[in-house]
Amino acid sequence: MNKMIKEADENFFSTREAADKLSLSVGTVQKLVEDGVLKAWKTSGGHRRIIGSSLEEFYHKHRPGLPDKHDKRLSILVVEDDLTTRELYRITISGWNKPVDLEIVENGLSGLLQIARNPPDILISDLKMNGVNGFEMINTLRKDNIFNMMDIIVVSGLSETEIAEMGGLPKGVTVFPKPIPFLEIYGYVNAKLAALERHL
Repeated sequence: MNKMIKEADENFFSTREAADKLSLSVGTVQKLVEDGVLKAWKTSGGHRRIIGSSLEEFYHKHRPGLPDKHDKRLSILVVEDDLTTRELYRITISGWNKPVDLEIVENGLSGLLQIARNPPDILISDLKMNGVNGFEMINTLRKDNIFNMMDIIVVSGLSETEIAEMGGLPKGVTVFPKPIPFLEIYGYVNAKLAALERHL
């Protein structure tokens, strides 16, 4: 359960303290600072100090609580920067008429913020994107134990060799080559729904 933030606006927190309060990894908090989502300044020694009011604002906006899983719906988040591909995901997955809640965002930073607010059951992501790319997002998420139950599927035009040359992906990530293998994803979703049904 996340710790409530009650400190006054003039208080400041280290990256580690902010990560503990938000139940995120230090790497995720550092990325949020670098992208201006969390306001911070650096000490003369080069250490970040995050402004308490900024931390509190982020907490209340993006961490209202984990979703209630006592229904039989599956949540899917798609992270894809190409507009046409996003629409293809939306039309196809919506057309399955399955109990699925679908969210689609266009880059890795938006993905991290959406996941912090409402972790999905399945994350489907491209790798090559502007700003925070799929590699950064996925490697950041896998450093956070709170997200270990989330299944991650990568759909990319990169070859296995290219993925390895760019730093690779954590163990347990399912990788499919483009074009989008909707038949395989459909089977994956059906299997997750069946598992959800058994555990309710």
